[in-house]
Amino acid sequence: MRHTLLSCHVTVAAVSPTTPSKLPIARQPIWTSDGRLFGNEFLYRSRDGLPAQVDRWRSDRQDIATASVLDVLFGDGPPGDTNPAFVNVTRSFVVNERPLPGHAGRLVLEIVESVTADDAVLGGLSRLRQRGYRIAIDDFAAEPDQVAMLPYADFVKIDVRDVERLGPQIVQLARRNGAVLVAERVWNHRLVDECVALGFELLQGDVLGPAVTLVA
Repeated sequence: MRHTLLSCHVTVAAVSPTTPSKLPIARQPIWTSDGRLFGNEFLYRSRDGLPAQVDRWRSDRQDIATASVLDVLFGDGPPGDTNPAFVNVTRSFVVNERPLPGHAGRLVLEIVESVTADDAVLGGLSRLRQRGYRIAIDDFAAEPDQVAMLPYADFVKIDVRDVERLGPQIVQLARRNGAVLVAERVWNHRLVDECVALGFELLQGDVLGPAVTLVA
């Protein structure tokens, strides 16, 4: 298991095609537990290509960051590969205040942890799934709003630090509606083995492939 994932990491590092962009974005691979590339998360980067700590911004600025990533990825059509593209989205995109690209089958919408599960959001999640978009709950930590969104989730992403902090019961809660579980911030091989033992189907983290900034 460990050697399979490590060999995949070496392969992806050796072939990292660039993506044309108006602003730089980063791409981090998401792997299956048996070492196959499943998809990529695409992340906002500042104009100098550095992490921008978007989760600390005001919601309106987070909206702009999301729109920038979606424009880079889908402004000229879907990305060249066929893997799912995971992108963080804010409330505005869920309740249809801001447009989403039409390539629903390629896009997984990661609902950031600041989104509250009011009626408008739950209705929006239902409509998005009917349109073919897949939904991921990002940084799941069993907060009440996140638990309320579980019936609409195709994926649930859990930071391995929260598994250590809250215990394995968070994993059981996350899977109760049948979502695929993604372990985030997996940074060493011990965590790879532990996450697979806990039943995570997908893995993401620096030990498997860091976020790489793409340049035009």
